[in-house]
Amino acid sequence: MDMKAHSAVQDGSTGPAAPAAGIGRFGALSRRILFGGLVRLSAAIGTVAAGAAAGLAAVVALVAPGAALAAYPEKPISLIVGYAAGGGSDFIVRSLAPFIEKELGGSARVIVMNRPGAGGEIGFAAIADATPDGYTIGLINSPNVVTIPIERHARFSLDRLDPLYNLVDDPGSFVVHKDSPFQTLADVAAFAKANPNNVTVGTTGIGSDDHLSMLMFQRLTQTQLTHVPFPGSADAHRALLGRHIQVTSMNIGESARAREGDPIRILGVMTEKRSEQAADVPTFKELGFDVKMSSLRGLAAPMGLPPEVRTKLVDAIAKAVQHPEFQEIARKAYQPLRLLPSDQYAAELKTQEATFRTIWKETPWLK
Repeated sequence: MDMKAHSAVQDGSTGPAAPAAGIGRFGALSRRILFGGLVRLSAAIGTVAAGAAAGLAAVVALVAPGAALAAYPEKPISLIVGYAAGGGSDFIVRSLAPFIEKELGGSARVIVMNRPGAGGEIGFAAIADATPDGYTIGLINSPNVVTIPIERHARFSLDRLDPLYNLVDDPGSFVVHKDSPFQTLADVAAFAKANPNNVTVGTTGIGSDDHLSMLMFQRLTQTQLTHVPFPGSADAHRALLGRHIQVTSMNIGESARAREGDPIRILGVMTEKRSEQAADVPTFKELGFDVKMSSLRGLAAPMGLPPEVRTKLVDAIAKAVQHPEFQEIARKAYQPLRLLPSDQYAAELKTQEATFRTIWKETPWLK
């Protein structure tokens, strides 16, 4: 089955997402497998005694839960992404959506809906506020999903979200235009020290991994950078290509993919060891800047799904992520998969929440 990036978009219009510069089209789903049928039950009933009617009612009551489970999903499932189309978050769910459809079976449809803004908060809140019936799920990104409620009064909270499955763990990187005078991280630090507030750094918003890593670099180098938030990494990348900003703090999966066709240079990756996605790029630590940061990207639902619906949905996702074709799409798109089932994913988010609450108390990243 030839499944490429998912084409269903619903962010005010329909049709395939506009590709970000350097992020390329991976194609639309070429066909859908439609199978299954309609189970019909008919019976000719003449004169029914009161006792027989009661017996029939009891049988209906017994089979109803199974019938409800078999029916899900009866309508399209909305999958909300809190960032603009074209970035890594958007790409990974569009790639996975047709495989989830296949595992759910029947005429299941998963429609990706972009709700960018406020560092992901608009999308996260839309997931949390949705009716918990299995027809609205979405992508949540850490640290944003844990840092936003720490730094301000948010429209959602972590305990209102039900983590279903983590997909990606994508380390950060600093990127410049190929024509930039900055050849190394040391060049950025030296210029910023001599010219406070003159280095503009694009990120995906306040409290994002991109923003926090910028602040960590700023603190280590004792410099003052100028933060420029965008609705998504694709927007920040376009601004860098247009030379409206000097540096983009973005995930290595996005920057490694973008450099295949765009005039950019990756200065460093925020990992302990070099990333498989860009083995030629040194780590920040190698270059003398001990900055480590990454972003988890996983699927979540509003808390309170019916148990049978949740089980069917999680099972479909678990099978979809193991599909060799999906994993090959992710590999070719430089998406570093880290597949965590529900309990492990939830535990990881709770650990991150505790860590960032401690950091916030010591050195708030928003003043």
